[in-house]
Amino acid sequence: MNGIKRFLPILEWLPNYQKEWLKGDMAAGLTVGIMLIPQGMAYAIIAGLPPVYGLYAALIPQVVYAFFGTSRQLAVGPVAMDSLLVAAGVSAFAAAGSEHYIFIAISIAFLMGVMQLLLGVFRMGFLVNFLSKPVISGFTSAAALVIGLSQLKYLLGVDLPRSNKVHEVLWNAVQHLHEVHWLTLAIGIGGIVLIKYAKKIHKAMPGALLAVVVGTAVVYFGKLTEQGVSIVGDIPTGIPAFQIPTIDMELIGELIPLAATIALIAFMESISVAKAVQARHKDYEVDSNQELIALGMSNIVGSLFQSYPITGGFSRTAVNDQAGAKTGVAPFISAVLIALTLLFLTPLFYYLPKAMLASIIMVAVFGLIDFKYPVFLWKTRKDDFFMLLATFVVTLSVGIQQGIAVGVGLSIIMVIYRSAMPHFAVLGRLKGTTGYRNVGRFPDVEVRDDVLVLRWDAQLYFANSDYFRDTVRELVAEKGEKLKLIVINSASINAVDASALGMLSDLVKDLKASGITFALSGVKGPVRDVMFHAGLMEEIGREQFFLDIQDAIDYLDGKPKVEAEASVQVKKG
Repeated sequence: MNGIKRFLPILEWLPNYQKEWLKGDMAAGLTVGIMLIPQGMAYAIIAGLPPVYGLYAALIPQVVYAFFGTSRQLAVGPVAMDSLLVAAGVSAFAAAGSEHYIFIAISIAFLMGVMQLLLGVFRMGFLVNFLSKPVISGFTSAAALVIGLSQLKYLLGVDLPRSNKVHEVLWNAVQHLHEVHWLTLAIGIGGIVLIKYAKKIHKAMPGALLAVVVGTAVVYFGKLTEQGVSIVGDIPTGIPAFQIPTIDMELIGELIPLAATIALIAFMESISVAKAVQARHKDYEVDSNQELIALGMSNIVGSLFQSYPITGGFSRTAVNDQAGAKTGVAPFISAVLIALTLLFLTPLFYYLPKAMLASIIMVAVFGLIDFKYPVFLWKTRKDDFFMLLATFVVTLSVGIQQGIAVGVGLSIIMVIYRSAMPHFAVLGRLKGTTGYRNVGRFPDVEVRDDVLVLRWDAQLYFANSDYFRDTVRELVAEKGEKLKLIVINSASINAVDASALGMLSDLVKDLKASGITFALSGVKGPVRDVMFHAGLMEEIGREQFFLDIQDAIDYLDGKPKVEAEASVQVKKG
């Protein structure tokens, strides 16, 4: 039964549902549903799809997530980032808005769902850790600019060429400034002001929905379509039909890289906001691998009902939490509201101006731009700052997919670099104590000419064993002929592999030939076991393993060894 509950978390909370939770779930469900109506249509436009597909993506997936998800506040549905990724990728295969384009967008949802499901089943959620926060921040800020500026064509009422490169978008806009439709621009700016300041009217005021209502009313009663204001037009009525996507193996092969990219980015967005919200709730835990399964099932089932890729949304989740959502009942209520809209209310959006949808998108995505984090990185970690900057610049100037690729590549390179060339420190003794500290940070420590104390702050394995050997040799050369003892503080070494064992064996032989004793202090049990079974402990000498640094130095000076036997115990089998 526990296994079933782990796979279907709804079985955990639904039987224990409390009546007092219903008020919060109702309020949150209605609020998020109201948000989803204009947002869904706006994000579908970003994706290059007809607006109704945003409502389709807001319907079935959130219901499926309620069954499989571990977060009780996460609000899934279409989001700006994934919508832009869909547009950037699918536009290479078909014209935006065409039937083939729609088919490909839905196929990507199915493919990414399968990938997320498999990653979750095989517990591969850790893969998202290769996207570091600086990379995520740089990509998100750049993508927000790209998304926001992509709406200039609707805000200005000008037919601009489609591009995911900011400099091209801005240059095209400048070249067409003389064609600006000023009435459309006024509607768009009015929408931005209305959304930004709706909360001042009332904190619960849904700014996006207010902008939709006001914009539609102004266009309808002012007969502004006759003056050239572009509107959404006909939106199909009815619930999306169940439809199994046609399998085109050749096309699927071409879509896999794009689907994999969106799958990881979507999971990264979703898990980050889910964990942020869960930190305020102590009655449940978010399981990363189960979240992958939940998102995968949501995308797979959603694609069968004409949904394009979805994930957990930042703004909607925050609103869902603030409105009082307690459980997965809230998304059921949101879905009912979306279904009623599709069944009866879509004709009301006929006169909705596209400029108003553009204003909704711009306000939503420009809020994702983080100005404080780059400043923080500049002050604390300049290598992370430049990683953020590189991701930001490539995403803006070359493209969304290329920005992601560069970001992932830089993250992996940084992991490899920090692993292959880890931090180490030469230590000296604090005066009047037996404590040893980094000579680079404590200039007054005592350093003996005949002793070298080195602390290695990483595991010792094939990628950094040569760096370790070269570091020791350089430090030995600096010490000169007076050097008699090297002590490696091994407290931070968690593991050694075969390459490292071979390197240590050769190094010990070279040092012995030079008359230098090699000693280890604070060796952890598992590391000591490996050294014993490899014969390295005998090669180094059991008497050269010490509990701490001072023991090793005292032993060199002829003092009795402290607790020598306890320091070399090993597991025999």
